[in-house]
Amino acid sequence: MSQTRPSSDGSHGKWHLLHANVGISAMHMQLMHDNKVVIFDRTDFGPSNISLPGGRCRMDPNDAALKIDCTAHSILYDIITDTYRPLMVQTDTWCSSGAVLPNGTLVQTGGFHDGDNVTRMYTPCSNDICDWVEFPNYLSRRRWYATNQILPDGRIIIIGGRREFSYEFFPHLSPRRRTFHLRFLTQTREGSVENNLYPYVHLLPDGNLFIFANTRSILFDYNQNRVVREFPRIPGGDPRNYPSTGSSVLLPLDENEHRIAPEVLVCGGAPRGAYQQALRRTYARAISTCGRLRITDDQNASWVMETMPIPRVMGDMLLLPTGDVIIINGGQSGTAGWELGRQAATRPVIYRPSIPSDQRFSVMTPSRRPRMYHSAAILLTDGRVLVGGGNPHIYYNFSNVFYPTDLSLETFSPPYLSTQYASIRPVILSVDDTVSPGQSFLLSFSVGEFSAESVLSVRIVAPSFTTHSYSMNQRMVVLRTDEIIDNDKSSYTLSVVGPSSAEIAPPGYYLLFVVHSGIPSSGVWVRIQ
Repeated sequence: MSQTRPSSDGSHGKWHLLHANVGISAMHMQLMHDNKVVIFDRTDFGPSNISLPGGRCRMDPNDAALKIDCTAHSILYDIITDTYRPLMVQTDTWCSSGAVLPNGTLVQTGGFHDGDNVTRMYTPCSNDICDWVEFPNYLSRRRWYATNQILPDGRIIIIGGRREFSYEFFPHLSPRRRTFHLRFLTQTREGSVENNLYPYVHLLPDGNLFIFANTRSILFDYNQNRVVREFPRIPGGDPRNYPSTGSSVLLPLDENEHRIAPEVLVCGGAPRGAYQQALRRTYARAISTCGRLRITDDQNASWVMETMPIPRVMGDMLLLPTGDVIIINGGQSGTAGWELGRQAATRPVIYRPSIPSDQRFSVMTPSRRPRMYHSAAILLTDGRVLVGGGNPHIYYNFSNVFYPTDLSLETFSPPYLSTQYASIRPVILSVDDTVSPGQSFLLSFSVGEFSAESVLSVRIVAPSFTTHSYSMNQRMVVLRTDEIIDNDKSSYTLSVVGPSSAEIAPPGYYLLFVVHSGIPSSGVWVRIQ
């Protein structure tokens, strides 16, 4: 394992503080296609540190903390101008979920108390007056700690929730049957504490869903409400979902392969019983293993285990433009829950899935800010990682605690953004903003130093909805390239083929990157039709 010391030249990444106080703690985050980030917290803990504009207030006679609240619990952060403005959310979004529709609208579902059956929508606009629109009682069941996944037909499936062992769709299939029981969620529930909350859900190229809960995982046909296959339990016997809270990603799908065999990666978490131990002020060492499962047509799929250089619970896992995975935030002992985490894991780790197993992990430069329970991270357009949040307290608490509430936003720049790579960093000059499945399109880019032997790829990334250490809906597809044309003045044109099916890449907005010799361009938005 690589555990080299951090350096000042960016070879182990760099941190940059954007804002020390944006008014709220970033519990949930989603990057939108207008280069703005929707961020929100919860409404039931009292006032935030940012006021609603124009004298607006939220009236909630059932709120236990504050029945008249004139502060915001959601903001919109503009990554281009580095500014933010408050948004108005009426109902409680605590521990909710979300996904982006093909038209670019964020659909946000569930929450706590008055928000548990609510669907909310945010649609980007150009005049800075757009805000949340809420639809009370749209959900048929209480969706608190549920998971969302966009589907090939543009619908969203909403799975699970606290004491909810079912799934439903947005929009609803029919007014008659809106909820479908999922026995797997009942089977994987472990007592009243170590629940299978925020199950890991990944859409696979065959159109089925991979669903992971605690130690078990299935291949699920949601159209027929049928378990197609159950995979072996992840070795070790320790639960990986909330409150044990590891994380998971679907590794990049490569359209250049003759037959795609998707791989799922699950990393970190807390050992069995860690929650009860933490309640007694004994903080168990976090899990240091990752499990990698290659899903093939035969019945021989098995987990391959690897060891991280840093044990981690509550860590966020994000796909980087290079196809590598960054593991960021969280702690080295304890578990998720109020005040139950210890030993902040301030050093990000980058996992490179395509190199030999003993070289895959690299330890990055540490942040000065611990990000524990209720923190979040997302990938930005230029390849940086936006990091925020951290509030392991029932209310905002800034003093006399191990980890004060954090209202800041910062970015981590992975090593590929170092200036030493400027000469080989590609710059996208032009590309069609709409891409049709299976159809060729042209992409022009420039690069200072290029040779025919350079490894070149084009990738699309679906931005994630991130909360509670799980980034829903993120996926990367490596597109097939046909030919490259050498233009004048270090510019080139590529013929690229759009994703082969909606199962590979559901319709919607994606960030497109050109990666040259391991160094990515900034991303540009394309819409998969």
